Amino acid sequence: MPQLEISDLITAVDPADGHRLPVRRAKVVEQLRANGDGRAARIVAGLPADRDGVLDAGAVDHLLISVHTELQRLSEELRIGERLVHLLDPLFTAIRATGQPGPYRLVDIGCGLGYLVRWLAATSALPPEVELVGVDLDAALVGEADHLTHAEGLNCRFVHGNAFTLPEAATVYVSTGVLHHLPEPALTDFFRAQGASPALAFCHYDIAATGLAPIGAWMFHRARMRHPLGRHDGVASARRAHSDETLLRAAAASGMRPLLYEPRRAANPFCTTLRPVLGLRPQLEAPLRQALGRASRRLLGPEQFAQAAR
Repeated sequence: MPQLEISDLITAVDPADGHRLPVRRAKVVEQLRANGDGRAARIVAGLPADRDGVLDAGAVDHLLISVHTELQRLSEELRIGERLVHLLDPLFTAIRATGQPGPYRLVDIGCGLGYLVRWLAATSALPPEVELVGVDLDAALVGEADHLTHAEGLNCRFVHGNAFTLPEAATVYVSTGVLHHLPEPALTDFFRAQGASPALAFCHYDIAATGLAPIGAWMFHRARMRHPLGRHDGVASARRAHSDETLLRAAAASGMRPLLYEPRRAANPFCTTLRPVLGLRPQLEAPLRQALGRASRRLLGPEQFAQAAR
């Protein structure tokens, strides 16, 4: 049976507009038990609910904000910002080289508390003509991200809603730790929506599907996460990670050029925690490789990936 994450089950929203929907605790508990995950079922059974058995929205929001705050430690220790800039800076150089005028808009899908967008704004790591936008369907997380942005005096913004229905189109879509939440059919639709948009590229970082990933996730979350939900979901995330082959196949549905950077077979599994899948409009690949220099050897398309697998 597929691994389930508690955080995916205890909130529900309308995917079109992010409108909050009620979630019955007993239904989630039953779903987890039917999936053979008694530990997760017990965690959910301990969450507060009203007299009708609907999970307390305020308590759930408070819990998820707390868990996402602790997850920022993972982003900091894995240097997520630096990893993305390593690709995004040459990517925007490539976009400029094709004659595409600015300003440009980077949209972080499923931004959570907005760590990546806030880090980019705080460090000025990208050119000033890049507007930074975080989008999430969870209103509580977006509200907290907005609060942190104002407290830190940063030049970025956050939107509650669907990243693909924004009034202003993205130039580049990014995400961190989102892809494993999507089963393969939904993953294909996710990439297809980006290809149908005016966006020029996407760059999505997610957990590398290695045999060591669940062990590493267990060690980190045991040491860093205080709530049992965070510990459970951290390991579940690693077990749900998509293979390189699945990512390339799904990304190809976008109609863009699918590429993997440092795929599993080309990297040391002891050092591989996250790796990105990219999609580029055809005119961007050559200038991106030029901007990456020697690092472009780590960027593999489907044909190079298949050759490396032999």
